[in-house]
Amino acid sequence: MFPGLYTALAGLLLLPLLVNLACPYLFQDLGFFLQLVRVAQRSRRAASRVPPRTLVEVFRQRARQAPQKPMLLFREEVYTYEQVERRSNQVARALREHAGLRQGDTVALFLGNQPAYVWLWLGCAKLGCAMACLNCNIRARSLVHCFQCSGAKVLLADPGLPKAALITHERTLLACGLIIASGVTSADVIYTALPLYHSAALLIGVHGCILQGATLALRSKFSATQFWDDCRKYNVTVIQYIGEVLRYLCNVPKKDNDRNHRVRIALGNGLRADVWREFIRRFGNIRIFEFYAATEGNVGFVNYTGKIGAVGRLNYLHKKIMRYDLIKYDVEKDEPFRNEDGYCIKVPKGEVGLLVCKITRFAPFSGYVGAKSQTEKKKLRDVFQKGDLYFNSGDLLMIDHNNFIYFHDRVGDTFRWKGENVATTEVADILGLINFIQEANVYGVPIPGHEGRIGMASIRLTDGCEFDGGQLYKHVVDYLPAYARPCFVRIQDAIEVTGTFKHRKVQLAQEGFDPAAIKDTLYFLNDKEKTYVPLTEDIYNSICSNQLKL
Repeated sequence: MFPGLYTALAGLLLLPLLVNLACPYLFQDLGFFLQLVRVAQRSRRAASRVPPRTLVEVFRQRARQAPQKPMLLFREEVYTYEQVERRSNQVARALREHAGLRQGDTVALFLGNQPAYVWLWLGCAKLGCAMACLNCNIRARSLVHCFQCSGAKVLLADPGLPKAALITHERTLLACGLIIASGVTSADVIYTALPLYHSAALLIGVHGCILQGATLALRSKFSATQFWDDCRKYNVTVIQYIGEVLRYLCNVPKKDNDRNHRVRIALGNGLRADVWREFIRRFGNIRIFEFYAATEGNVGFVNYTGKIGAVGRLNYLHKKIMRYDLIKYDVEKDEPFRNEDGYCIKVPKGEVGLLVCKITRFAPFSGYVGAKSQTEKKKLRDVFQKGDLYFNSGDLLMIDHNNFIYFHDRVGDTFRWKGENVATTEVADILGLINFIQEANVYGVPIPGHEGRIGMASIRLTDGCEFDGGQLYKHVVDYLPAYARPCFVRIQDAIEVTGTFKHRKVQLAQEGFDPAAIKDTLYFLNDKEKTYVPLTEDIYNSICSNQLKL
């Protein structure tokens, strides 16, 4: 009777199906963008208030509303929101009355994972003091450098050269947005064995827990064999990871109770596609939220679709606000390519490029504490037009033809190993203190089956001196954390430099550490013998087959 009406109704019913076929990720893209807008608006409102609404205020509300709710689980200890509130008040009073700290002062915290970390941070925040979270693995010159850069008046440490990023209240709340986007609620228990001096553990784990009124299960140090036992013990529903964490879990011998847990969400970054597949296959259908971000950066991505291997998607609406692009990069010269007009060149889809993001009020770059020169190095000027200003992420990414974004590699003088950033110039400076080393060129090399790159040093010996593996071993153990110690050493007669007198690293990294392919003498760091030993083909094969653990 009404054929036109029926046709229209049928069309409306088929519309979502047709849209889904033509643009399969449209609704997810739109949903993510709207969620992002809500988080950003809430963060900006909180930051623009006078005084600004901070995590401390949120925490106090949680402590009043649910004083007996467990906030921290550590070993056999349980700390409620009320108990953490009381202890953080005691910290604030002690720092004010005995250390003379006042609003605006900086406190440096040199501490491993333990509950005190949380109430020390809260106590400092209640005084209005900034907290510099120092990597508890660093030592000697690196530790002194970090402490001096922080401008701290007090160093808090247990009785037993990275750059400090500037983190604002608004940035803290924005970082917590990942917790919201992933669907974490007050009923969840978040488990982290990542170090609290990392932004992932502190900003996402601790801060996110407070924002949602959830519970945090904390471990002093990651243990692959105890990981799932902890998850069962604390009824964990959300876990934090870096790529290597999940790989370690997959390498533990299989057990009958591998799927006997309540974990539903995993938050982190650096997860390889093959490890991702194996992790889900073995431990169950856990929703993985892989993300890309840097503490100091002004752009980030979240893999909200669950695409294995990707760190996010090129979202049209998101890109309208966050003006990011991938540009052609000369890895040998360690600088972007520029055309005849002096401007950078965008890479097409499917090609690797350097991620840059325009610095705007929606995407600010606050820089580093006490390091103006380092802050300036992260800025790119005249990128696409005269006078524009972009943040240089230092990372190479790739966007495929389906608009998925993938992390490719890190450029310049930094590489990542075991979840830690290693500054090659810092390691080279440490090696240069040894009398038999005239010059050192440090870089990262890939290892089969491992995430990131492990340290390797090409060195030129001082005239008339011989290589001393025992002395070098003692020196790097005394001065460098384990993840930054060069695992391989290559002796060269001369160390090549670029036209701008920078050490050539790309070709050396590509050549790797294969003794059968390299004519130069190679050494391997042997912890059992406490020295650097000649790198043989047997050692090389053991490393490549994962028989020798690094």
